Amino acid sequence: KPALHRLSHYLLAHYQKGTRPVRDWRTTTNVAIDLMVYAILSVDEKNQVLTTYIWYRQHWTDEFLRWDPAHFDNLTQISLPMESIWVPDILINEFVDVGKSPHVPYVYVSHHGEVQNLKPIQVMTACSLDIYNFPFDVQNCSLTFTSWLHHIRDINLSLWRQPELVKFDRSVFMNQGEWELLYVLSHFQEFSVKSSDNYAEMKFYVVIRRRPLFYTVSLLLPSIFLMVIDIVGFYLPPNSGERVSFKITLLLGYSVFLIIVSDTLPATAVGTPLIGIYFVVCMALLVISLTETILIVRLVHKQDLQPHVPKWVKHLLLERATVLLCIQDRKKFSQSKTQSLDISWQAENNDSTAKLTPYGCEDPRECGAEGGTRPALAFASRAEGSVALQGVLRETTAIRQFLEKREEFRDVAREWLQVGYVLDVLLFRVYLVAVLAYSITLGTLWSVWRDA
Repeated sequence: KPALHRLSHYLLAHYQKGTRPVRDWRTTTNVAIDLMVYAILSVDEKNQVLTTYIWYRQHWTDEFLRWDPAHFDNLTQISLPMESIWVPDILINEFVDVGKSPHVPYVYVSHHGEVQNLKPIQVMTACSLDIYNFPFDVQNCSLTFTSWLHHIRDINLSLWRQPELVKFDRSVFMNQGEWELLYVLSHFQEFSVKSSDNYAEMKFYVVIRRRPLFYTVSLLLPSIFLMVIDIVGFYLPPNSGERVSFKITLLLGYSVFLIIVSDTLPATAVGTPLIGIYFVVCMALLVISLTETILIVRLVHKQDLQPHVPKWVKHLLLERATVLLCIQDRKKFSQSKTQSLDISWQAENNDSTAKLTPYGCEDPRECGAEGGTRPALAFASRAEGSVALQGVLRETTAIRQFLEKREEFRDVAREWLQVGYVLDVLLFRVYLVAVLAYSITLGTLWSVWRDA
């Protein structure tokens, strides 16, 4: 018979796979394990489940699987069916579901009795995922290998390789997905349940980091662009209604943007990511901006029944605030505008007065000349002229009062326009400082998390 057949028959003819393979029951079976991360398949934040694909290796010594290579054609290694020999009951504590792992039916056995079990495993494990720093989050998930039944006196665990080699081993990791592998930490400890026997366990901490480029381009940059456009909208004139419609359109656009990106954000019942709070605060800032615009437009809107600006408002906004905000040319602009309006209104009043002479002609000298040539007619109509003159005087007085009242209304509207202008600049700068402080804070936090 071939050497492989003779050796397989020699090893398995009287083998008892139901008992631990030691000749002295007091001998502890030491199982050395190793782990290499091949890929991060999925991270389910809602269900707190991490799915990884690992290469798992373990080896132990089977005292009943030894032979002399000289008797079997110098054969030092043989593969045997896994179902035919004893295999340690080492499981992963964090298992939540059986993955689609390929079945490897064989193990390698050397002539010294060392058994090597090498297999790939798709691991679906429970993990406490912290998404507060999304999309700059780093997750630390553990894989705990332990014997489910045998205590430490029967089965003990150890590392196949040195911890430093396990930590930075990325030789088989597929580094093309959303997550990148930082390192794998290993830790051995003993534990007991309710003062029972001690059990050995080996923990592997898989530390992964999300690549934020996709989320930065698709989530953060559009939001930043909309906020910049909102800030630029403050340069529209405050006394026009275009700013209100512009900011309402911007607010509706941001609402549609949030609806679109709602499916992209991770959702958990434990907490909310910081980027979700960022979007809510940006929405609140847009609402505050729209409220400020409505207030300013209402303040500077020209109405005939507006009261006079209170003195304390003039003192705070037109004197103190203009100095604080470095608005020095506003007073000169209002004075020049007032003077031009006065000149136009005086010209209108002079024209109307010239047209409304007692004799009904534009030039009084012409009326006087005509009166000299016809004295009899002027004397005859003197009585009627005195009555007409009184009516013209009453009409002139009424027109003068109306013009004075209109001038007063225009002065009031001009004062409110100046107050609105100064208040708009003040609120805009306060809004700009708030947005910049908020942006710097978030940028600092995310840069610290990214470089940590």
